[in-house]
Amino acid sequence: MNAIVALCHFCELHGPRTLFSTQALHSPLPTTLGADPSAPGADEEAEAGIQMGMRAEGEREASGSPGPKRSDMCEGCRSLSPDHPGYISRDKESSIEYISRQNPENPQLFSVVRQACVRSLSCEVCPGREGPIFFGDELHGFVFSHTFFIKDSLARGFQRWYSIIVIMMDRIFLINSWPFLLSAIQSIIAHLQALALKVFEAEQYGFPQRSQRINGAFTPGSFLHQRNGNAARSLPSLTDETHLWPSLHTSFSWLLKSCGARLSENLLEGAPTEDTLVQMEIAAEIEEDFAAWGRSEKVAPPGERGAPGPPPPYPGPRRGAGNAAGPPLFHSLRHLRQVLSPPSFRVLAWHVLMGNQIIWKSENRNLVESAINVLATLIPIGCVRKILFADRYEEAYRCNFLGISSEVEIPAHIATSEFCLLVDARLIPLPALPQQQPLANYEFIISGGTVVTDRGPTILNKVEAALSNESLSLEVVDQCLICLKEQWMNKVKVLFKFSRVDSRRKDESQRLLAVLGATDEDNVNLLKFWMTGLSKTYKSHLLSNVRGAS
Repeated sequence: MNAIVALCHFCELHGPRTLFSTQALHSPLPTTLGADPSAPGADEEAEAGIQMGMRAEGEREASGSPGPKRSDMCEGCRSLSPDHPGYISRDKESSIEYISRQNPENPQLFSVVRQACVRSLSCEVCPGREGPIFFGDELHGFVFSHTFFIKDSLARGFQRWYSIIVIMMDRIFLINSWPFLLSAIQSIIAHLQALALKVFEAEQYGFPQRSQRINGAFTPGSFLHQRNGNAARSLPSLTDETHLWPSLHTSFSWLLKSCGARLSENLLEGAPTEDTLVQMEIAAEIEEDFAAWGRSEKVAPPGERGAPGPPPPYPGPRRGAGNAAGPPLFHSLRHLRQVLSPPSFRVLAWHVLMGNQIIWKSENRNLVESAINVLATLIPIGCVRKILFADRYEEAYRCNFLGISSEVEIPAHIATSEFCLLVDARLIPLPALPQQQPLANYEFIISGGTVVTDRGPTILNKVEAALSNESLSLEVVDQCLICLKEQWMNKVKVLFKFSRVDSRRKDESQRLLAVLGATDEDNVNLLKFWMTGLSKTYKSHLLSNVRGAS
């Protein structure tokens, strides 16, 4: 992640100061510590942010580099000694080096960090002066700042003011990383405060300062003496941690690496599909659920509540060690159609497209899960509610795909319902042949549901035509299915806006269906079912436009 993490402190003598900063470099450092600034190309490298050597502070002052002078610093303003080279951690996987020192060597970066430090400890603070806040602009970068107090028995008010800031130029990335940064930085702050609290309580127990200050005489001379004597106290002395700076270097380096690895940037051509929007919403809900679960033990994690959480994507066929041909799994819609026979597949696909409940019953859990995951690709992700394998029957309002074992009893009214289709996969004991497919020993019995007409919905006929065309590869069939689903989801959007948002009459809706080419009963039922799979983003966008127009 192209960012800088810094620890800042408000010194009582010198004001806001940067104590420690860590940045990531994507280019290798010079092999020599004392690089010659007059060498050819050194200026260009410095401007590009590559020439970031580990010169000591004394050398930096002599060369006129940015940074506070030694005379303007006290022990509370200094983290590393003048002859300390800094800390470096190298990530061999990504060829990134994480460098920590008191101030960045680059003059532009020093100016950006310095300004962010001053703002985080002066004007850009949240109520109570402790907590996170976001500020910045495109010129000086955007900043995530978290201010906090550290206990000090010798300080005014018995505490000193610090902040941890994260600076980067990408505003969207920084805002999206807010939950992660808040959790990680709060853990660092809590650790520092816990160490300082132990030192504070030990000092107060041995030599309490509060009673001495209350009973002591207050004069201008004693005020100046107290201020000058208590200002220069470093953070390692406040926490009694001799290895504080190496520890912070490790924490800041991990923060930069982890925050950059948790988000990925994908190039999308055109507007995002409905499946993409729904996947983003599901991922956001899962992250919120886990965050709530971490904050309170009363909140159950996803998957343990009444409604099942969204299952992970189907990883594809898995190979078993006991059978060379692998376990009995369905690999694709074409494979499922070949195993079940085209007529049986048509019946099964028709019920899936109409939104009826599909129940797969078998002792082989892998077979049931693979069948459900393959069938779920026929409909939009927002319409999929699946329980891959349960030990009891679940109602249709909870799931339209249900996998159960052979011992589970299905209610009689469900077994005879026209809105439910049962697929019973039974194992037939046959002698195994060397080249026999694993699914050849299974018999699939389909029962329940309504009688499917030959006409069917338009999308089903096109899907069957693509699956029956052996000249088309599975990748081409997958892309064809994506295009077909998006085409019909566009029709669903038009119908939703026309009938639900604009509140048109029924005869007008019928004329719209004729324009969309969906006057058949199967097509109408398909559109109504797929309407439940529209993303919340699209629905809220339509409703907000209607409110704005009114």
